[in-house]
Amino acid sequence: MLSSIVIAGVGGQGTLLASRILSEAAQRRGLFVRTSETIGMAQRGGCVSSHLRIGSEEISPVIPLRHADILIGFEPAEAARQINRLKPGASAVVNTDCIVPTNVALRLGEYNCDQYIDAIKRNIRRVFFINAASLAIKAGDAKTLNMVLLGLSSGAGMLPFSDSEIAAAMKCCIKPGLLEMNRKAFMLGAETTGNLT
Repeated sequence: MLSSIVIAGVGGQGTLLASRILSEAAQRRGLFVRTSETIGMAQRGGCVSSHLRIGSEEISPVIPLRHADILIGFEPAEAARQINRLKPGASAVVNTDCIVPTNVALRLGEYNCDQYIDAIKRNIRRVFFINAASLAIKAGDAKTLNMVLLGLSSGAGMLPFSDSEIAAAMKCCIKPGLLEMNRKAFMLGAETTGNLT
């Protein structure tokens, strides 16, 4: 099994934790996994992306253009930036909550959320859109948005791991006092799959 996953968002959304959980799930199954992260001023809302290459020791940790199987987009503009990484027939989960960059807030740039979502729809055949923030808040904290997106990805059959494998990985990567809330967010995401197209 070879699987290449791109996770893209902005600083503070939990993209790196999501990447760490998937990496842990792969290692627990005995699969070889490489990861690569790009962090641009992450603590100030900058771009953050993670690449996971699962199942081969002979490949680079950075996913070449047109090689990714899965995109998990935590923010529409950041998801749109990764379209050229996806192979034909790739699948995606994209959070529709837009985060306006600082330069746009200062009127030094432009941001058009609808254009980013349209580009994703035009270029990715199988994509699930979700307002993940509302489910994260329902789970108990907006910071569980990452688990909502992992849950949706799992429920849609995109991830190469079972829910129980991801749950075991979550236990290793999340503090005990926060685990139950994150599990709830994961399940809310997974249960939403049937309501999306």
